[in-house]
Amino acid sequence: MGKIIELNPKSEIEKRNKMGDLTPRETVAELDKYIIGQNNAKRSVAIALRNRWRRQQLGEDLKEEVAPKNIIMIGSTGVGKTEIARRLAKLTRSPFIKVEASKFTEIGYVGRDVESMVRDLTEITKNLVWKEKADVVRELARKSAEEKILDLLLPPPPVLKKNGANLIEKEEDQTRLRYYETREKFRKYLKEGKLDDRSVEIEVQAKMMPMIEVISGSGLEDMDINVKDMLGNIMPKKQKRKKMKVPDALEVLIEEEAEKLIDMDKVIQEAKERVEQTGIIFIDEIDKICGQDSAHGPDVSREGVQRDLLPIVEGSSVSTKYGVINTDHILFIAAGAFHSSKPSDLIPEMQGRFPIRVNLDSLGKKEFIRILKEPQNALIKQYIALMGTEGINLSFTDEAIEEIASFSEIVNEKTENIGARRLHTILEKLMDEISFDAPDLKGKDKDKNITKEYVKEKLLGIVEDEDLSRYIL
Repeated sequence: MGKIIELNPKSEIEKRNKMGDLTPRETVAELDKYIIGQNNAKRSVAIALRNRWRRQQLGEDLKEEVAPKNIIMIGSTGVGKTEIARRLAKLTRSPFIKVEASKFTEIGYVGRDVESMVRDLTEITKNLVWKEKADVVRELARKSAEEKILDLLLPPPPVLKKNGANLIEKEEDQTRLRYYETREKFRKYLKEGKLDDRSVEIEVQAKMMPMIEVISGSGLEDMDINVKDMLGNIMPKKQKRKKMKVPDALEVLIEEEAEKLIDMDKVIQEAKERVEQTGIIFIDEIDKICGQDSAHGPDVSREGVQRDLLPIVEGSSVSTKYGVINTDHILFIAAGAFHSSKPSDLIPEMQGRFPIRVNLDSLGKKEFIRILKEPQNALIKQYIALMGTEGINLSFTDEAIEEIASFSEIVNEKTENIGARRLHTILEKLMDEISFDAPDLKGKDKDKNITKEYVKEKLLGIVEDEDLSRYIL
C-alpha cells in the first residue's frame, strides 16, 4: 500500500466540490485559474458535470434512465484538451483515467483490450478511497505506532514484563513509576524530532516473488481471478526484521496500524460506487481509430476498436478483481485533432454516444502571454520557484515575456503547431545557461533579470534558421 498522504485543509469550494453541487459558472471560474481561454470547452464540461448532480436529485425510477452527456473535444495538440479534463476531475475529486485510443486493439489480437480502462480506473479509485480512509484514522494509527516505537526505544524492565499490572511491592511500584516517567520524556523527544537520528529494528512483511510467471495475452493481465493474489493468500506471510531510522519506521508502522483500522470491504464497495457514479474516462486520440477505406483489409486498431469500445460507452458490465462495474453512468470525454478525419468518420453508433462536440481554439501570442503569467501554475512562476531553490533571484520583464510568446508563435507557424507545449521548449532553451550555472553563482550573480534583449540574444538565431528551430525548438 502506498504512503499515507495527509490531505490539506479543504476550502469552502473544495468541500462543495466533493458534494458535487458546484454551479456551471463556479466550475468555469475554478478552471479559469489554470486554463487560459477555451471558454466553450469549459462550459461544456461544466454543464456535463452539473447534469450529473441533477441526475442524483431525481427519483429512483428516472435516475437510471438519464445517460451521461459524453463530450468530444476537437482541437490540435497543446490547446488544453487533456488539461481541462484532468483539472475537472481534480476539482470534483472524481475518479479519473486518461487512455489513448490508439493503444487498444480489437478482441482476438495481441494488445490491450478496451475493458482494461475500466479495470485500471477501478484500481486507481480503490487506492484513492484507501488514502482518504487512512487520512481519517491517521491520528489513531499514529498513536498506536508511537507506542510500538517507544517499546523498541525503551523496552519495559523485566519486572514489569513479568508482573504486568499486578505490582504490589514498593520497589516494583517505584520501578514502574521511573519507567513511565522516562517513557513520557521519550514520547516528547519523539514528537519534537530529537530521536530522528536513532535507528530501530522492526518487523516488516517480506515480499514474496511469484514462482509462476503468467504470460499475458489480450486482457489476461486483468483477469478477475488474480493468480498472484491467490498464491499470496495460500502461502504464509513471512516477516523479516529491518533496521531503519525512527521517522521511516514510524511511517511504516502507521501504515500497518491504519490497515488494521480500515475495513477493506467498505473501501472496495465505495470505490465501485464512485467509479460507476462519478468516474471520468478521458479517451485521447479518438481520431486515430476513425474507420478509413483501406485496400489491405480491416485495420484492427481502427473500426474494430470502435466496435469494442461502443458497449462500454453505451453502458455494460465489466468484470474486475473487485467485482462487476457498470459503465452506464461513467462520463466519457474523447479528444482528437481530427486533421485527416472528422467526427462524422466515427461509426454512427459511436457518434450518437457523444452528443456534445466542442471545438477548441488555436493558441496565438496573446494566449501565450496569459499562459506564461496568469494561471496558478504558470510556467514563469514555476521557473522562478525552481531557481529560487538555488538562491537565484529570477525575474522576467513584461517585454521579455511578450518576446517569448512571439517566438513561440513564430516557431509553431514555421514548424509543427504544438500549441502551448512550444512554451516549454522555448523556455528550456532560454534558461539552459542559467540552469546549468545556478549552483556555482555567488553574490550579485544570483540576481538574474530576463529582458527582451536577453531573449533575442539566446533565441533569435535559432528561430530565424528553420532547420535549427525544427531540431532544437
